Amino acid sequence: MGSYVLTFPEIDKTSLPSVGGKGANLSELTRAGFPVPQGFCVTTAAYRKFVETSSKIGEFFERLDRLNPDQLEQIREAGKQIRDHLESLPMPSDIRSAILRAWAETGTDSAYAVRSSATAEDLPTASFAGQQETYLNVKGEEQLLQAVQKCWASLFTDRAITYRMKNGFSHRKVFLSVVVQQMVFPEVSGIMFTADPVTGHRETVSIDAGFGLGEALVSGIVSADLYQVIAGNITKKQIADKKKAIYALPEGGTQTCELSPEKQTVQALPDEKILELAALAKKIEDYYGCEQDIEWCLAEGKCFILQSRPITSLYPVPKTADDQKLHVFLSFGHQQMMTEALRPLAISIMRTILPFGKKEPTAETGIAAEAGGRLYIDLTPLLYTKPGRKIIPHLLGNMDELMSNAISQVIERGRLQKEARPGKELRRNVLRILPPVLIKVIGNLLFRDTSKAIQICDTVMERMVAESKKELAHVSGVQRIIRIQENAGSQMLKLFSHFVPYLITGIVTTKMIRHLSIRWLGDDREIPLLNRSLPGNVTSEMGLALGDLADIAGKYPEVTAYLPRAEDQTFYEGLREVANGEVFASAFKQFIDKYGMRCPGEIDITKPRWRESPTMLVPAILSHLQTGQPGEHRLKFQQGFSEAQQAGETLLRRLRNTRNGRLKARWMSHLIRVYRDVTGIREHHKFTLIRHLDLYKQAILDEARQLVKQGILRHETDVFYLGLNEIAAIMENRFTGSVPELIEQRKKDYEWHQKLTPPRVITSEGEVITGVRRDIQAPAGSLPGTPVSAGIAEGYARVVLNPDKASLKPGDILIAPFTDPGWTPFFHPAKALVMEVGGLMTHGAVVAREYGIPAVVGVEDATKKIKDGQYIRVDGSQGFVQILDDKHTHA
Repeated sequence: MGSYVLTFPEIDKTSLPSVGGKGANLSELTRAGFPVPQGFCVTTAAYRKFVETSSKIGEFFERLDRLNPDQLEQIREAGKQIRDHLESLPMPSDIRSAILRAWAETGTDSAYAVRSSATAEDLPTASFAGQQETYLNVKGEEQLLQAVQKCWASLFTDRAITYRMKNGFSHRKVFLSVVVQQMVFPEVSGIMFTADPVTGHRETVSIDAGFGLGEALVSGIVSADLYQVIAGNITKKQIADKKKAIYALPEGGTQTCELSPEKQTVQALPDEKILELAALAKKIEDYYGCEQDIEWCLAEGKCFILQSRPITSLYPVPKTADDQKLHVFLSFGHQQMMTEALRPLAISIMRTILPFGKKEPTAETGIAAEAGGRLYIDLTPLLYTKPGRKIIPHLLGNMDELMSNAISQVIERGRLQKEARPGKELRRNVLRILPPVLIKVIGNLLFRDTSKAIQICDTVMERMVAESKKELAHVSGVQRIIRIQENAGSQMLKLFSHFVPYLITGIVTTKMIRHLSIRWLGDDREIPLLNRSLPGNVTSEMGLALGDLADIAGKYPEVTAYLPRAEDQTFYEGLREVANGEVFASAFKQFIDKYGMRCPGEIDITKPRWRESPTMLVPAILSHLQTGQPGEHRLKFQQGFSEAQQAGETLLRRLRNTRNGRLKARWMSHLIRVYRDVTGIREHHKFTLIRHLDLYKQAILDEARQLVKQGILRHETDVFYLGLNEIAAIMENRFTGSVPELIEQRKKDYEWHQKLTPPRVITSEGEVITGVRRDIQAPAGSLPGTPVSAGIAEGYARVVLNPDKASLKPGDILIAPFTDPGWTPFFHPAKALVMEVGGLMTHGAVVAREYGIPAVVGVEDATKKIKDGQYIRVDGSQGFVQILDDKHTHA
């Protein structure tokens, strides 16, 4: 037909840049034999030529370039001027002729639907769905040409302009094809999804249906019936009150009609058509190989497909064995307080470190699967066991209330119990690991002197790190990668053996202290204070050391003036050029020597460390200077230590005044002593792991630099987009693919993964299980969460997504998606803490209790719902956040 117009049969996969996703999909469906009304596409070449006839379009583009997405009024005004201008231009005669020829061949007597199909240059698969206009029941030459031209102009609707601005698309490089398709006049129409769009369940076909044209559903003027089908069975029917419908007018155009009361609640689709549509949907999904969002209609008893496109909102399903059984996956990121996407190297390292589900120590575990750039742990083997089904929700309750509730929901359904199979490997692992740990825990509780526990663990940690450093230093090339795999594969069991018994002892003692206090005294009011200023906590010590560093900087005005303008590459050189900079540089290097391997999101080996990016610490140092006096952080810690001692003495004194009080007090005194001796060790295992990750990273980057010299990698950090086995294969010339192409694709995947919101719990069928929070007494409109540190505080919200650039002022309340030890510097000035994920025993909660500030975690979308500078109240006793004054803000 030509470069300006292509009929559906003429379009193939190479036509995608010319016709956009909508046009290409309709063509493909037509050629595959699906029931699609015939039509043609006016190509992007026609749009380009049409726009080039304008002498003002360059000026309009420049005007748009000067705007930002927040300037809504200016966007609205500019968009209207561009649309009016484009609609006033004459259509080039050759384009007009091509459209009319295609119209004549398809049928001039038919009515048409005229839809926009946008596409981006070099990004033909980019999605611009729903941003441009659609015109229905178009009849005759004049209406057709006018509709095409209006579609072209609709590339500059307010919504389309704003979307391009926010997503980095150039207005000059997004073009428009127009789909012209014969109208079908349906009795019923709607949308269907080959996966549940709400839960993500991949086996469910979800159908929305209403009377008349589907535009009524799309525009939201009418509620739709909802039908759901699983494996050929209708599992859900929700009949809506359908008050209106849109129908075609004989002369062209459409009208909205009120339905009679008796028709409003009639089931729009009969059961046999529901099943027929569901079967057709699954065939389309099989054809495309991915889940589909399908527009359909029913006319004269026949089903028609009007559009089909991939569902882009579904979270990817973790890969598992194809055993046709249900698997339940838990987000590793939510457990580790780091829900951001991971690069392939980070995933490979963590799968190597996890000790279960593999035959060789150097292998990557089979119980941790990647999905959407995150790691998901397959809990199924544990949930197959009766003890697992009882213990796992309880343990998870300390990490994340919603996660625990979601797992409980899956268990209550009963399918896991029916599909359970003997877990011999699980039993072997439990019997190998658990008895020695339990023996140590019992020893800690009853017999062992725990006063030297911190010193013992410090010694073990230093020995483990020194041994690993030595192991990696004596090899190079592929042998170093293999040694990393061997070392990483053995670390977790060592950490488990040395540190976890103390961790469990701390958890057991705190529960025993609380239980006995309530049993013997009727309350647990002293318990929160026992958490204050625990000795030996490496993260707390790091926070104190940073405070010391800030005190040194505060002595020298030239240093504090330099820090805000410091750059990573010249950080130390710049310090040498300012008065007393050498003094601060020396202290800073000592801090980095001890803690330089840490950073926010430190469980991800690819994240820049403080050693690599020292300016990440500048906001925390300046925040210390702004919010406290020299030495105040040490005084606060000592005050917390004294409060803990006094709380313990008060508790013992109260116990002595009860029946058999001396015996009770003696036992309680022992428990408190053990608790204070061992609970600070809870960060040692992670600190040891982070120090090992730092060793691995330095060794891998050393080898990556060799690959750069050989021309295999363009940059040393490209190695972050490869797994350990892939690096080894490349070094041994066993890798058969194109390394640059693989890395470029992985980088694109990573960008996409960063935009995804990972669910806490997801099944092998793609169903996202959303936990339900317990009922709490909270004011209307407040944001519920899990209370993890008691108290009430009011202050200004400081929403922090990236701690590298943030600073807190006195009285600010820290609002964060999550925190890990790399966030600890921000706890010193914070008046309270609010997080989107977490539970009673996660990092932020523990540090908040140590610092004595109220904290609420698990507040869904807290960083979106709470605006920076809003005045809020945090109730860490009941578990809610209340926005007190929307307008009373500070910068």
